[in-house]
Parts: sequence; C-alpha cells; structure tokens
Amino acid sequence: MKNELIEKATGVLKQLIETPSLSGEEDSTAALIHDFLVEEGVAVKRKDNNIWAYNTFFDTAKPTILLNSHHDTVKPNDGWANDPYKATIEKDKLIGLGSNDAGAPLVSLLATFLFFHKRDDLKYNLIISATAEEETSGPGSIRSVLDDFGPFDFAIVGEPTGMEMAIAEKGLIVLHCRANGVSGHAARGNGINAITKAIEDINWFNTYKFPKESKTLGPVCMSVTGINGGIQHNVIPDKCTFMVDIRSTDAYPNEAIIEIIKQNISSDILQASNNLNPSSIPKDHVLVKAAKKLGIVQFASPTMSDQAQIDKPSIKMGPGFSERSHKADEFVYLSEIGQGVRGYIRLLEEIVL
Repeated sequence: MKNELIEKATGVLKQLIETPSLSGEEDSTAALIHDFLVEEGVAVKRKDNNIWAYNTFFDTAKPTILLNSHHDTVKPNDGWANDPYKATIEKDKLIGLGSNDAGAPLVSLLATFLFFHKRDDLKYNLIISATAEEETSGPGSIRSVLDDFGPFDFAIVGEPTGMEMAIAEKGLIVLHCRANGVSGHAARGNGINAITKAIEDINWFNTYKFPKESKTLGPVCMSVTGINGGIQHNVIPDKCTFMVDIRSTDAYPNEAIIEIIKQNISSDILQASNNLNPSSIPKDHVLVKAAKKLGIVQFASPTMSDQAQIDKPSIKMGPGFSERSHKADEFVYLSEIGQGVRGYIRLLEEIVL
C-alpha cells in the first residue's frame, strides 16, 4: 500500500508543478488537491484556496493532530534553465517550481493521511490541510481557516528539512522605514540629505547586537533588504525609504524588538509586520520523544513557515532541503518522496499518547 501511495503522491506532485500557484493565485492547485482527495474517497472541505479533511472515524474524545503544508509558490526567477512549470525528470531528479518547497512535503503528507484515514483503531484524529499564501503570509493563509478546522492538539508542518525535525524556528518582523530630511539644491550644499540619514540608521541595523541570545535559535538577525531615495541628480532628497527583514527569537517578544529599534534610529517606522512569532515545542513533547526513539535529528530552524501562525505545539519536517527553495531549477529527488511518506508514517506510528 505504501508503494502505491508513493506513486500517487509523485503523480500529484507532477500535476502541481505544471499548475501555476503563485501566492494568492492558487485556485487551480486547490481544485487539483480537492479532486484528488475526493477520488480517494475523502470528504473534503474548502474555503477560498485552503483545503482540509478529517479521518473517517473522527472521535472528539481523542487527541487531534494537524498535518499541514502549503501549495503556493514564489515567482520563478530569471535563472531557470528549465521551464519552471514543466515537471522535468532527469534520472532520479524531479525539477519544477514548488517541487521542493513545499510540493514534496505536501504530497507526502497527503499520502500519509490516506494511509491512516480509514483506520478505525487510531489512537488520535488526523486533520490534513493544504493551505494557501504561505510564501506571503497573506490574508488567505492558514490563519484564515484555523478556527474552521476545529480544535487540535499539535501539528506537523511539512517543509523541506531532509526529514530532520525542526523543534524551533525564528519569527519574522518586516519594517518599512522612512528617513526624513530637508530638500535643497545640490550645487549649494544646503538642505538635509535624507539618504545620508538613512545610511546612518542602516549602519545601526548592520552592526547592532541584541544583548540576549536564544539558547535554541541563536541571535536576532537584522538585514536591510531594500532602499529607495532621490528624485533627480541636483536635488537634495528630503525622503529615503528602506526595508528591514528581522528574524526574531524567543529571547524577545516581537514588540520588544521594535521598541529597541525605535530607541536607536531617527527614521520613522511607517509599517511593522510583527504577527509572525518564533515557535518552539517542549523537549518532552510526544513528537519529540517519538523522534528520539526513531533517531531523527532535531534542530532549530532559521527560516519561517506556517508554524508562526499556529498557536499550538508544532514541529517542521519533510523531504527535500531548504537550501533548494526559491532557487532556479528547484528540484526534489523522486526517492525523497518515498522517504517522506515512510518517515511520516513511522513518526505517527511511534507516537505514544
């Protein structure tokens, strides 16, 4: 049965690759996943581009586990040698946009759910969800349907980790800042240059070290990732905007990080996206204990996933590798899909509740 499910998962992944699903534009892949589950005899629910379902013998007296991954992708960059929307196979390598992030984890979780969904002897319930807008944390992402799922106790989030288990991950804050100056004529040297003021603040972001450091996630990391200023060569600019990507840890609440920044820069913070918090799971949690028994490597992840929006204990785990994500000619090995399905099944079978 496992081999048949792995074949089905691989077929679905090929279809997903060849069905464009940029964040916010996942209608077709949502329909594809919906129809696949229906054909397998699953009662499916859909809200916008989010798909979810429950095991057949759902019992509210039992604990419930959420299996989640996303079916949206980033935009392909200009470096692709292959067609990003064609499932290209080279030996054991499946190339295509979203194949690794997070197609392989998603289809592996779908196959895992099908393995268990008709069992009447499960010691827990399962919810499978294929959600949208993960790459942009948009309004139609998993947070828009969490209440619709109903109560659950903990979650396995499918992301490419080489089937190692991320027991913690950093959060995300995105700042849009504006340095303010006074315009003037460049030839006269009058005015206050907003670009110069922005550079002073940018240097602070590049050099500041937060005093506290997380034992599991390390330091808070800040990177200036965009800048825009000036209108023409002979005008001293009175405004300069820049953007900052901040990876937060459990050493500081996101709000505390923003307050520290406000105390140290002169620029205005026009917008702060700070609802994506760092996450971690207790070391004595049943998922962590099961991983230890199976010899699964555990680590803390610097990248963010839908874990940031799930207010329950969760881990991140799946086939493929994060280093391949968002790159030209993104790929996953076909053998990794089998490893994903078998690995998820072993983990769920090992859980002691």
